[in-house]
Amino acid sequence: MSSNVGTVDRALRVSVGLGLIAAASTGLIGAWGWAGAVPLLTALSGVCPLYRAVRLSSLEVHQNYRPQLDAALK
Repeated sequence: MSSNVGTVDRALRVSVGLGLIAAASTGLIGAWGWAGAVPLLTALSGVCPLYRAVRLSSLEVHQNYRPQLDAALK
């Protein structure tokens, strides 16, 4: 599977995932906080099944379209 989660998106997912897990483990929020494992795992793998289902990607544009951009600027 190809990656569909960009760098900024990954950083946010790691932050949210770790925050939810930490809050659940300290008792600040209920057991639903363990769902923070989902964004954490998608950040670590770089693949989001929901993004794939709706044909979305948060990868930076220059990674995918740099050759076309260079040709258009010439």
